Amino acid sequence: MKIVSKGVELHVTDNGSGDIALVFMHFWGGSSATWSSVINLLSHTFRCVAIDARGSGESAVGGQGYRTADHADDVYNVIKELNLKRVILVGHSMGGKTAQLLASRLNQEVEALALVASAPLAPMNISEEQRSQMRMAYSSRESVLWTLENVLTAGHLTAQQQEMLVRDALRVSDDAADGWIFTASREDLRAAAEHIHLPIIIMAGEHDRVDPPAVVQQAIAGLYPWADVHIIPGKGHLLPVEAAQTVANHLSTFASSIQG
Repeated sequence: MKIVSKGVELHVTDNGSGDIALVFMHFWGGSSATWSSVINLLSHTFRCVAIDARGSGESAVGGQGYRTADHADDVYNVIKELNLKRVILVGHSMGGKTAQLLASRLNQEVEALALVASAPLAPMNISEEQRSQMRMAYSSRESVLWTLENVLTAGHLTAQQQEMLVRDALRVSDDAADGWIFTASREDLRAAAEHIHLPIIIMAGEHDRVDPPAVVQQAIAGLYPWADVHIIPGKGHLLPVEAAQTVANHLSTFASSIQG
């Protein structure tokens, strides 16, 4: 389905039913398809809503509005449009930063927060040269394949998974890429954590080279000492793809505890 947020047409998938809705946000370079295997495992029990961020997947390009706050506004507008009353925000990487900011703003609709290989609220601590290299990561099929093998994953991808990830990476708009690399990833939003008092589950891949477990423990779990933290053995940054069954199992247990 299509939902318009701040003048931008967003692609949204809505599967399953139930009182609790899991709202999924993807990584930079991904789309709602990143979460498809996890959603297939969960949608028989929970309502699962996944959003293509502006400039990604099948969503329209959103001009210059690619701050974390712009993405959070989009997710909020989807929640309101679908009249979701009991929400668990589920964010992966870039989507995790968005989820944390949105959770800090919403006290009624959001009941819990799930952070999967999440970016921290702190700025990404990399050099300008590294940012320029990031900008080229999705410039061609070959560069995407190299990035998948050497940066984003720690294990074997099926041909189908690989093709899905290549397709999504190659259709990220230039504005969306610049927005994450040069704006949103630089934002220091740590003050938002002071307003988050929700049940939280955190997952990190043992071999994640983007947001390693040590960084997750300090920069994310350190802000939420009550959070339930899981390190997924043998996996990298793309946990929703690499470890869909494990992620789904943790989310199911977590969501069931919230549902009561």
